[in-house]
Amino acid sequence: MSQKKKINRKKRRSNRVYAQKYYDYNLLASVILLTCFGLIMLYSTSAYRAKITFGNDMHYFSKQAAISAVCLVGLLVASQIDYHFYAKLAFPIYIAANILLVATKFIGRNINGATRWIYVGPVSIQPAEFGKLAVILFLSVLIVKMGKNMRKWKAAATILALGGMTSLLTWQFTDNLSTAIIICAITVILLFVVHPKAQKYVLPAFGGVAALVMAVRWYVSSMGVTDNFRFNRILVWMDPEAYAAKGGYQIMQALYAIGSGGFFGKGLGNSAQKLEAVPEAQNDMIFSIVCEELGVFGAAMLTLMFIFLLYRLMFIAQNAPDLLGSLIATGIFAHIATQVVLNIAVVINLIPTTGITLPFVSYGGTSILFLMAEMTLALSVSRQIELQDSAKIQPSQGQQKIHRIR
Repeated sequence: MSQKKKINRKKRRSNRVYAQKYYDYNLLASVILLTCFGLIMLYSTSAYRAKITFGNDMHYFSKQAAISAVCLVGLLVASQIDYHFYAKLAFPIYIAANILLVATKFIGRNINGATRWIYVGPVSIQPAEFGKLAVILFLSVLIVKMGKNMRKWKAAATILALGGMTSLLTWQFTDNLSTAIIICAITVILLFVVHPKAQKYVLPAFGGVAALVMAVRWYVSSMGVTDNFRFNRILVWMDPEAYAAKGGYQIMQALYAIGSGGFFGKGLGNSAQKLEAVPEAQNDMIFSIVCEELGVFGAAMLTLMFIFLLYRLMFIAQNAPDLLGSLIATGIFAHIATQVVLNIAVVINLIPTTGITLPFVSYGGTSILFLMAEMTLALSVSRQIELQDSAKIQPSQGQQKIHRIR
């Protein structure tokens, strides 16, 4: 072989793209960290009530810890499977979720005045949580199949109708308006991301929502106390002290907990408001106990953990190998972001109470199960990202783009 051919072969070898698969260990670490933090706060928040009610201060903690451990193991295994395999199951999952939502009305068990759980022996499932995952996966697959047709309003209306149907079923058959709002938010955000003309409707949409909120607030304040508990929640939101007997007591106690925590808090386990002052503190009001025991500092650290989790989801969405992976990560981002913002807004009384839990922190086996399923999908997408070994190659102009870690 001539010297010239040897030199040309070496040049071609030096210009070869060296790609390796990526796995977002940062996302995995943030999930584990949030889960562990949630378990610590759950035990601190629920130990007293569990001891009084069940005679075992570990009742809530042990159940949540067992479910979290099993789900984490399942996450590590299932995230190794290509997310395109899960995409093939999107339609059956969507149909199953909607059927379960309807079935809840007829075979669900009523707990604390709400029929939202289906029991199979000792195991319970909340179909509304399943609905969030189903909408994320199914709408992502459908948008990809529609392709360029998404530029047409018919396709956009189809996406809105299918997401809206699950939202409506959630509201009407499980009486869970807060989850219905989250499903609507997921649908709208996915449509906003893919529709080329969606941006110009953002300001009018916000204006319309603001006008609607002001109109509802005026109407409710003029009506006063009614038999409609949602209208009464708006009255409580506007003046919790005046309507303490109608639900203002819980939000007042939560605000007392936040205010008494100061900057560094009273110390882990030293909350006074969790001793039955804040009803069901281990559920949607757990953020108030975080503020009381760990202070503003602890609340800020928890918020930063959520921000980092959302950042990793955004990174996966931007670097996904195809539109499907990007949309799945975007849908998960929309769900987590909406739920965290709404929960914190409720606890500090920025919006009326909704019953939305804080992801990974509040008590709830079904919530943890489907949150881990979403993280499984996100990690599966991250696993398909190809990384360029920048130490070995400098891509030439016009070369195909390969995702990098920055």
